[in-house]
Amino acid sequence: MSQDPWKNAEASATPGTGGFLPKLPIPYYGSDDRLAIAEMAEAFGVTHRTLHFYEEKGLLNAARLGPMRVYSEGHIRRMAVINACREVDMPVAAIQDLLAALDAAQSQAEADRTFEAALQSRRRELAAQQSILRRQMQRIAELLETDSSGPTDPAPGDVHLSPIESECLGLMAEGHPAARIAQLMDMDITAALTLESGIIRKFDARNRFQAVAKAVLTGMIASE
Repeated sequence: MSQDPWKNAEASATPGTGGFLPKLPIPYYGSDDRLAIAEMAEAFGVTHRTLHFYEEKGLLNAARLGPMRVYSEGHIRRMAVINACREVDMPVAAIQDLLAALDAAQSQAEADRTFEAALQSRRRELAAQQSILRRQMQRIAELLETDSSGPTDPAPGDVHLSPIESECLGLMAEGHPAARIAQLMDMDITAALTLESGIIRKFDARNRFQAVAKAVLTGMIASE
């Protein structure tokens, strides 16, 4: 009686491919499917080297079908967690700790709480980084103001922004480049650049960083 090679590959998988994981969207259809490494890389928009790196770090362990790596639903669900963490630039060490905690989870509710706690921690880290970046932009603006006899920073009431300009300014303050702002505001890149230039001009600034810094100084953008 012939054996199913996929079942043999599944049996050779190391622990950590199943259990309780947060329920995230996965590019996976059908419980009988298995993905080769090229399909796995394409599904998540990563390279083969990235998948190898995750294996080296113990984040993901592919099954084997001879010399070929294959990925089952458990691997794909685990990769969805890894990918979500990398999208928010979570450090590899933090992802390792998270996955270890998820592997130890005794229920779906515990896994969901663990994942939520990790995301909340990352949010606090990003908020702290954002505060630092804003202070740095403010310092840059101060250093660029080399002519003390020049015009003073505009008062809050002196700069009038339209709703679309205010939205764009907020995205600039978050550090989004013009291409991303265009995407978020559903406009082409030329329109986004024009909008950004107008905002910079209204703040009598030399560049986007100085415009944001002046907006923070005048209270139009919260510093925290």
